[in-house]
Amino acid sequence: MARFKDVNWTLPANTDGSIKSWEAVNLAVLMDIRDQLEVLNRVFACPNFQAVPQLLKAIKANTTKPKRKVKS
Repeated sequence: MARFKDVNWTLPANTDGSIKSWEAVNLAVLMDIRDQLEVLNRVFACPNFQAVPQLLKAIKANTTKPKRKVKS
């Protein structure tokens, strides 16, 4: 079966409108999930995305006010 991304699937139906086979529904859903997982994997592999935690820590370190020294 050919893969079509972000398609409203036309599934085979009986004359009464019920779906002939739930296997076709499962296959369509799994192919859409696979496409979305591929996108997420590309995002997670991006060095810019992976650098976000370190950048946030650096921003926090540069923007926090220094602690006041206690006079004794």
